[in-house]
Amino acid sequence: MQSAALVLSMSVTSGLIALAAALAAAAVLGVVMRHRSGRFRAGPSGIAAGVADTRASALTETDLGRRLGQRATLVQFSTAFCAPCRPTRQILAQVAGMVDGVTHIEIDAASRLDLVRRLGINSTPTVLVLGPDGAIVRRAVGQPRKADVIAALGSVIAPEPSGLPGASAPAGEQ
Repeated sequence: MQSAALVLSMSVTSGLIALAAALAAAAVLGVVMRHRSGRFRAGPSGIAAGVADTRASALTETDLGRRLGQRATLVQFSTAFCAPCRPTRQILAQVAGMVDGVTHIEIDAASRLDLVRRLGINSTPTVLVLGPDGAIVRRAVGQPRKADVIAALGSVIAPEPSGLPGASAPAGEQ
């Protein structure tokens, strides 16, 4: 009788230890995922491995169904039931409205499965920052912060001269 109680006690203890380890691992994974959500990464990372299509690192006006921005294009992949897609749409539209030559294009991921597969879009919202030639320069999964979108655009867009004397030349080179 005592040996049965000892075995039962050991299995309950082992189960509780396993449960605690699983909860700790899930908490760490949640913190890491939350930290990475909405952060822009360089280049076309996340494109499906083994994709033979060389156009996967760039998008054309034909792919998007609209003209590319003169300086940059913000492409958002969304779905109908995506909760963070609406605020992402608002942020991207605001930023596109603030910066001349930047266009915001929203694509319904469910209706463009060809692009979703080609680009390795696994969740929505996914935001791509394209250069003027359609090359994917930055990519974020999740809802980005407005400051992060502006910073990602800053890595693509060269500053325009302000028209002031010496504005286009660095200080000391006038």
